[in-house]
Amino acid sequence: MSLPWHRSELRRILAEGAGLPHALLIRGPAGIGKFEFAQALAKALLCEQSDGQGMACGHCTACDWVEQRSHPDLRLVQPESLAESEEEAGGDKKKASVQIGVDQVRALAEFVNLSSHRGRAKVIVVHPAEALNPSAANALLKNLEEPPPATYFLLVSHRWHQLLATIKSRCRQVVLPLPDRETARAWLAEQGASDPDLALAQAGRAPVSAARLNAEYWAQRSAFIGAIASVDFDPLRSAEQLRDFAIPDVVKWLQQWSYDMVLHGSVGRARYNPDFVDAIARAARRAGPLETLRFHRQMLGWQRVINHPLNPRLFLEQLLLSYAALLRATPAGQAA
Repeated sequence: MSLPWHRSELRRILAEGAGLPHALLIRGPAGIGKFEFAQALAKALLCEQSDGQGMACGHCTACDWVEQRSHPDLRLVQPESLAESEEEAGGDKKKASVQIGVDQVRALAEFVNLSSHRGRAKVIVVHPAEALNPSAANALLKNLEEPPPATYFLLVSHRWHQLLATIKSRCRQVVLPLPDRETARAWLAEQGASDPDLALAQAGRAPVSAARLNAEYWAQRSAFIGAIASVDFDPLRSAEQLRDFAIPDVVKWLQQWSYDMVLHGSVGRARYNPDFVDAIARAARRAGPLETLRFHRQMLGWQRVINHPLNPRLFLEQLLLSYAALLRATPAGQAA
């Protein structure tokens, strides 16, 4: 489960042996494999035939159980929206929570205080830690204070600044950086990516996020950019055509598009959309850098509400109407 760019850090941590602290905050940019790192660390801590450096063997009973997420000494605490389910969601089924609730954390009390089933470590992975609601975060603090020996908490986060200061103070922070471009490109090629460079550009250089971009994503992105880059762009008509697209994707695409408009106006290139650089140049000429920068900041602000818009259709229309207004704006310094 460990990724190539994390293995040296994983070995360094495991080399501490009994000196490893009971709580680690594994943080870094989204999409670089922090959860995979936590899984690999948990697997090594639970492995019953680890190598001389503490790495998991990958073939013992404990390793098999970790792979199947059925190890009795491992707990994964995550929002319902991330939990794997064997049942298909019904049309009237309540939407799964994006938060980690207090009951999920309180349920750990018995696990923490029981003896290990296999006579080794016990591991709790909290992913993502910023999904803890306030009550859950306070309940977790009690578990972090004085856990039994050989009990490890692995908190995974890319928005660690949102965590309680008291939680952060009880953890040693493990900072995982982005891999270098060549390593990420080679790994993506091994995963079967047809255009690793474009996938990395779309994912902000985060290779795990890039690997998750499937054919449907690329088709929808092309349709979206085709709509907003059209010379006769109509925001309401486009909203109807794009009504089934995920709002987080639409906000991301507009955020990246507006960033590229500003960047192209400054240095003549695009960071996120190098395959549409001509269309970006045309849009940048219509809007101007100051207006586009304001729009980009607006997109950043809307990131806070994209997972729970009151009316997704109206929200989509507002996004596209705002972009249409940007294209109609007179660039600063030009006559009206």
